[in-house]
Amino acid sequence: MSGQANSRDVVRRDDGTWAVTKPGSDRASAVAGTQAEAIQRGSQILANDGGGELRIHGTDGRVRDQRTVSPGNDPYPPKG
Repeated sequence: MSGQANSRDVVRRDDGTWAVTKPGSDRASAVAGTQAEAIQRGSQILANDGGGELRIHGTDGRVRDQRTVSPGNDPYPPKG
């Protein structure tokens, strides 16, 4: 890991669907039919993964919003 904060991007794909991607990853973490669904799924993924930044891209590909997602209820929190 490069020390970069945990983050995901919500981006529009060529076929019109919306993907939740992790920087540096070749595959989408999730794919949704609408941007709203992708934002919701991306927030869930980040919450389950200890929180982080969710960057939401517009149809032009530029970041239009960024949200900080708090850690969710981890049933196995780290000890110490």
